[in-house]
Amino acid sequence: MICALGAAVCFGTASVLQAVAARAAAEPGSDAGVDPALLLRALRQWRYVAGLALDGCGFVLQIIALRSLPIYAVGAALAASLAVTAVVAARLLGARLSGVEWTAVGVVCAGLGMLGLASGGEGHGSGSAALTWSMLGIALGILLIGAAAGRLPERPRALVLGLGAGCGFGVVEVTVRLIDDVSPAALLADPAVYALLLGGGSAFLLLTSALQRGSVTTATAGMVLGETVGPALVGVVWLGDRTREGLEWVAVAGFVVAVAGALALARFGEAPARAPGPAEGAGERDHCGK
Repeated sequence: MICALGAAVCFGTASVLQAVAARAAAEPGSDAGVDPALLLRALRQWRYVAGLALDGCGFVLQIIALRSLPIYAVGAALAASLAVTAVVAARLLGARLSGVEWTAVGVVCAGLGMLGLASGGEGHGSGSAALTWSMLGIALGILLIGAAAGRLPERPRALVLGLGAGCGFGVVEVTVRLIDDVSPAALLADPAVYALLLGGGSAFLLLTSALQRGSVTTATAGMVLGETVGPALVGVVWLGDRTREGLEWVAVAGFVVAVAGALALARFGEAPARAPGPAEGAGERDHCGK
């Protein structure tokens, strides 16, 4: 669980940096569902690059956690990155948390504590070939959904982009468990590896677009649901994830409480604005509207 929480800290801090960079990189009047050029522009922002470095550290910790914990526990811990984002935004960017939001941070921590108490070890199910190919199909479908999102009105577009990003991260969570042989030859022949890469890349692309278009709160809420509920069910039904004996209700309650608390903090998927420092150029100015 320590690795899962460490991943949440990395992802939560990175999201503040990336949200500011995505807004700064946005072109006025652009409303496409997914804009690959936006990602390239964002990569010229130092905040986005720093966020990617933290994402890389978080991903390594996430893989370690998924190799020893059930997917439902890791997914809830990763959703708790929104609590980290809220606290980091309050400290670094001057965002104000209401009493309800501070309560939500406490609720997330309580839910994670319940999960830590009730979670068993990683399930020993290996997954079928059909599950592996299904993950690859879902990853491809996420790209198609993102491409179609630009034709939707603002609110459903934000929700679709967020859900798509969450599903992409969910594909990563599941496929990490499906990869058994890590020898180079086996990795090249394993469709789970391509599902992992495509799912993760698609998720980052959709999330970058969601961070600067429409309601980021709606998009972030969709992302939290997409990366927690589906992968948790896959872990329980197909991969053998279980709880400690007699503590099933504690695990279910902890999962629901942690995810509900994260949803209450969804607005922090978008970093609040702050005034640029004197050393920052015009291209680095923040455009977030909080």
